[in-house]
Amino acid sequence: MQHTLNALVLGSTYALLGIGLTLIFGIMRVVNFAHGELYTLGAYVAYAVVGMFGMNFFGSLIVAAVAGMVVGAAIEYLLLRRRDLKAMDEVMLIMIGVMIIMQNAELLMWGGVAKSVPSPFGQEPVVLGAISVSPIRLFVLVTAAVLLVVFYMLIERSRLGLAMRATFQDKDAAKIVGVNVSHVYTLTFALGSCLASVAGALLAPVFVVTPTMGDLASLKAFAIVILGGLGNLKGAALGGFILALVEEFGAGYISTAYRDALGFLVILAVMIFRPQGLFTIKERVG
Repeated sequence: MQHTLNALVLGSTYALLGIGLTLIFGIMRVVNFAHGELYTLGAYVAYAVVGMFGMNFFGSLIVAAVAGMVVGAAIEYLLLRRRDLKAMDEVMLIMIGVMIIMQNAELLMWGGVAKSVPSPFGQEPVVLGAISVSPIRLFVLVTAAVLLVVFYMLIERSRLGLAMRATFQDKDAAKIVGVNVSHVYTLTFALGSCLASVAGALLAPVFVVTPTMGDLASLKAFAIVILGGLGNLKGAALGGFILALVEEFGAGYISTAYRDALGFLVILAVMIFRPQGLFTIKERVG
């Protein structure tokens, strides 16, 4: 039960990362290699707001969300839309360049020394029978779960979500019925970046903040997308929890040294035996 609870906490933030990445790819067909740096951006925003300016941690989540949206919208508008890119390799090279620039900018601004964000709660763990968990981890779980529900309602019940789903299914048909596809692209990139940034801010008090923390986050996000199936939002959410369960139980019952390796072994198995993802139905031709 202790490992399950830990996996739920980690899986909820993995789900935020995976949904943000698969949303951008599913609608825009953009492989966002800078997704991990947007996660790092949120963590450093939390550090700046709480550690440097002495403001409230809960307010830093809002600041991180806004920062992620602004940076994401700027990347889409200035580097993708205005250049009218056609080839996938051009887009990939630009996003790799954005990743390198953001990571080195964080290193230049904050230095290579790890930063810590103080928890807004006490250090005394919450004990539930045989299970104990820190208050900040419970807060991460609840907040991430609320964000996942809100995002699901946004996609499924709002006009913006309808426009995004229409663009995902058929961009040209969406244009015919009056959907402003360019605006949908900007909002899509902004929302995906926002989710990554909030995930980073949520985990900032749990782990230390470093300029390279986005490298592993990017790998985990791509792994989650592969598990759930490219472009499958529900699959990305479930994939995040599956990856967290594999890592947590592997670390608990095998070895913490192989925590990340076990997760990626599962990804390799999925790519071999079900390359379309666990939750995507393979299309039949003919």
